[in-house]
Amino acid sequence: MRRYVFTVSLLLTVIAANVEAQTRYTVDAVRGKRIEVTKTLDGCIPEDIKDIIAPYKASVDSLMCPVLGRSSMFMDANRPESLLSNWVADVLRESSASVDGMKRPADIGLCNIGGLRAALSEGNVTVGDVIEVAPFENSLCVLTLRGDALLTLMSQIAASGGEGVSHGVELVADGNGNVISVRLNGKPIKKSKKYTIATLNYLAEGNDGMMALKDAVECKNTDIMIRDVLMNFIRSQSEKGKMIGSKMENRIIIEGGAK
Repeated sequence: MRRYVFTVSLLLTVIAANVEAQTRYTVDAVRGKRIEVTKTLDGCIPEDIKDIIAPYKASVDSLMCPVLGRSSMFMDANRPESLLSNWVADVLRESSASVDGMKRPADIGLCNIGGLRAALSEGNVTVGDVIEVAPFENSLCVLTLRGDALLTLMSQIAASGGEGVSHGVELVADGNGNVISVRLNGKPIKKSKKYTIATLNYLAEGNDGMMALKDAVECKNTDIMIRDVLMNFIRSQSEKGKMIGSKMENRIIIEGGAK
């Protein structure tokens, strides 16, 4: 008897698409483990299964392959600071200017490193590339925080080892995640002042340790998916004849190792 190991989604697709499969195959065991789904798996599909999924693959490719623009560099996401997280945070901040009620971009853009699930390569950037970076159903929202809550947020970012923050943030922490200093656009954060944060609704709900965001005095939710925010920005840059890119700016510095 021939045995195949399927991912759950592929198994369901095969059974739904092929009535004969329902009688030819029986499930004799179910086992689970984490398998990173990358393009390397494309060469592992049995030939007879390729014929079944071919029409679906063609349809998906037609959606994923269009080129949005170009990147001038390879960008990936790491803590405490990285090219990709800097770029995404900057795009969120800049794009927030179009949110109803906003007269200018938010004071800070914020994304979580864990939400950036792939790197962007140098050269052409496709729809599929952006979806791989931001595959979740997260939407853009703009929060208003008092300065004291923003300082707490910075402490939570430091405790995580760093997240994606936009240009103008200068956060220095020690190896134990304690804030040493924090400034915004070269100035101290004032506890009584209100600041706006462009971020994901996922973080706005206090997830990934960003509990301070739940203390927002105002929240402007949108229905715009983060991946669409990123794609729209890339398209706009391409229309201007520009490539996307990023740079390291010491936005978050972790001094020394854990004590």
